[in-house]
Amino acid sequence: MRALVMKGNWQLEVEDLPEPRAAQGEVAISVIATGICGSDLHGFTGENGRRFPGQVMGHETVGRITQLGEGAAESGLAEGRLVTVNPVISCGGCDACRADAQQRCPSRRVIGVDPAIRSAFAETMTVPVANAVALPESMPEEYGALVEPLAVGHHAAVRGDCGPDDRVLVIGGGPIGQAAALGALRLGAQRVVVSEPHPARRALLGRLGLRAVDPGAGELDALVGELLGGRPTLTFDAVGSEGTVGEALNVTDLGGRVVLVGMHSPRPVLPAYAVSTQERSLIGSFCYSAGEFTRTARWAAETDLDLSALIEGRVDLSGAAGSFTGLARGEDQASKVLVHPHGVPDSAASTAATQPCAPTATPGTSATPGTPDSKEAPK
Repeated sequence: MRALVMKGNWQLEVEDLPEPRAAQGEVAISVIATGICGSDLHGFTGENGRRFPGQVMGHETVGRITQLGEGAAESGLAEGRLVTVNPVISCGGCDACRADAQQRCPSRRVIGVDPAIRSAFAETMTVPVANAVALPESMPEEYGALVEPLAVGHHAAVRGDCGPDDRVLVIGGGPIGQAAALGALRLGAQRVVVSEPHPARRALLGRLGLRAVDPGAGELDALVGELLGGRPTLTFDAVGSEGTVGEALNVTDLGGRVVLVGMHSPRPVLPAYAVSTQERSLIGSFCYSAGEFTRTARWAAETDLDLSALIEGRVDLSGAAGSFTGLARGEDQASKVLVHPHGVPDSAASTAATQPCAPTATPGTSATPGTPDSKEAPK
């Protein structure tokens, strides 16, 4: 089979690798499409130090089961079934796993992050049967590759205890900011605004029915307060740079909550008084539980929203390295690019360009130009 192999920083090559076979308790999946995540880009450039030569990355994926290993049929899955993949492999027996908080499992491994696991930028992959989540045939196949980032946003909204009375601000309108905003809507929020400097991404948010503001058009607290009817009670920082963390804390109402879901800067300097003297809560959000992932897959299949708006580029394996380079350099501003290992189907090519969108600005989703949208899965 063919796979996209990381050879080093800024180096990806398509190689022929042995076809994987499903071991006991596993299923083999023919990959339909896999999304390029911000964490993949940071691994590709060497920024996060969590991707390694020889690794096959990819964790936002959808495909069809081609083989069931011994015992896998007991799950009810069958060959030909459309599935997405929950990348978090947990032990299943610790306190966190029993509480449906697998993202906190001390022995978790993550498909697409663990270099020992050959992952989803390949024609075929194998996963534990428990990590294959069935999708209905009525669902557009590509939506399955959106479930993982949408689950990240949903979990962030849950962590923020989002509800109908909240005034919600999302800083950063890239894939994770989009997902956080949609997650807030799922939990009943009526007033949601996204701060996003890039016009193309503001237009995308508008197509999803979300309100967006240009943070360069004035003072953010004034821009947002006018649309929300007051200062945000809940803010999601979907960027995670030092500048955006400070901005999120300063713009949020006294006693409000700030959910940190972006991970651009590992050690940002925090305005401590904005937390302590004004009693704001800074909440970490990371990944999702198995239950949240499955519920998000169901929501993606049933929602009336046109989730195809989230997909702005499609390439095959031969074009993937170019897409990584263009996205990482800021020459491409596509919100989400899907890699189709078996080739971009005509039906998909007819609804979006098979190459990423033309550049419009520097990369990222933050209020600070040049800061890429980033969410990272745990090891």
